[in-house]
Amino acid sequence: MSDAPVPRRVYKFAVFALAIGAFAIGVTEFATMGLLPHIARELDITVPQAGHAVSFYAIGVVVGAPLITTIAAHMDRKSLLLGLMGLFALGNVASMFAPDATLFNIARFASGLPHGAFLGIGAIVASSLVPPNRRGRAMARVMLGLTIANIVGVPIATALGNMFGWRSAYALVAALGILCVIMVAVAVPRVKLGGVPSARGEMKALARPQIILTLLAGSVGFGGMFAVYTYITPTMTEVAGVPEVAIPWVLAVYGLGMTAGSLIAGPLVDKSIERSGIGGMILSAIVLSAFGAFTHIAAVAIIALFLIGIAGSMITTALQMRLLRDSHDAPSLSAAMNHAAFNLANALGAWLGGIVITAGLGFRAPAWVGVGLCLAGLIVLIIAIAFRRGSTANRSTVEV
Repeated sequence: MSDAPVPRRVYKFAVFALAIGAFAIGVTEFATMGLLPHIARELDITVPQAGHAVSFYAIGVVVGAPLITTIAAHMDRKSLLLGLMGLFALGNVASMFAPDATLFNIARFASGLPHGAFLGIGAIVASSLVPPNRRGRAMARVMLGLTIANIVGVPIATALGNMFGWRSAYALVAALGILCVIMVAVAVPRVKLGGVPSARGEMKALARPQIILTLLAGSVGFGGMFAVYTYITPTMTEVAGVPEVAIPWVLAVYGLGMTAGSLIAGPLVDKSIERSGIGGMILSAIVLSAFGAFTHIAAVAIIALFLIGIAGSMITTALQMRLLRDSHDAPSLSAAMNHAAFNLANALGAWLGGIVITAGLGFRAPAWVGVGLCLAGLIVLIIAIAFRRGSTANRSTVEV
C-alpha cells in the first residue's frame, strides 16, 4: 500500500477518475445488449449472431483479467491503469468503425481485455490512498461507477443508439475512456504498493478447491441472468409488446434492481455469506421462471427484470466475499478473476440463449436456459459449502 494516506481532496479526485473508468466499462458491457437489433440489421446478420459480440467481449475479459494482472504484477500501477484504459478506448473506437461482423467481434474482444484488470487494480489503488479503516469504502466507490452505468449510462447509450445509430453508443464509450485516461493522468498519484505477491504465489493461491468452486459457481450460475438480458430488447419488443423507444427505461429498471440488490445484499452477506449465495441463486431461478412464463405481460416482465437485478447483486456480492475470504493472499488476481468469472457467465449465457433462439424456440426460451444455469450454479455452490464445512470440521477434530 502507499506509504501514507493522501489528502482528502486528492483522494476524492482520484477515486472519481477511477469511477469514470468503471462507468465506461459498465456502459460498453451492457449497452450492446440494448442495441442488438440495430447491429444485426446494419451488419446483415441475425440477432443471435449479433449476440456473439457479447460473448466475444466477455471472452476478452476472461483472457485479459488473469493474463494482464499476472504479467504486469510488478508494473507501476498508474502507468498500468493508463495503458489499460487506453486499450479500452481504442477497442471501442474500433467497434465504432467496424465494417462487418467479424471485425466487430474482434474489436469487442479487444475492448474486453482490460476490463477485469482495470477494475481489480483500480479498486486496490483507491484503497491504498486511505487509512485501513476506510479501504473497503474506497473500493466500493470505484465500483459505484458500474452501478451508475446500469441506471444511467446504459439507457443513455441505448437511446443515443436508437436516435443516431448504434455506432454512436461506442463513440460515447470511447470518449469516456479518453476522459478517464486524462483524469487518471492528472488525478491519480503514483502509489507504492508493498508486499506484491509473485505471479506464481497468486496462481498457487487460486488453485485451491474453494476458489475454483466459487469461480465455477459464478461462471455457471450467473449465466442465467445473461441468457435473458443479452436478448432483452427483442424479447421486450416482440413478445411483451414494449415500444422500442421505451427500452432505455426498461434497462434502467434492471439497473435499479441491481442497486437495490446491492443495498439488500450487504446486511445479508454480513450475517451469512453462504445463505446469501444460495438465496440469490434460488431467487434468480424462480424469477427467471416467472419471466419465461409471463413475458407476454409487459408489467410482469418488467417487475421480473427488476427482481433479476436484485438476485444478480445478491449472487455477485456473496461470491465476491467468498473469494475475498478464501484468497486473501492473492488480492490482485482474485479481484480480476472474479470479473473474469462473471464475464464467462456472460459469454455462456449469451451463447446458449442464442442457440435456443436460432433453434426456433423463440425469445422466451433463454429464460428457461437461465433457470437451468442457475440450478447448476446452485449445485456447485452447495458442493463448495459442504466441502468447506467438512474441512473445517476435520481441522477442529485434529486440533482437539
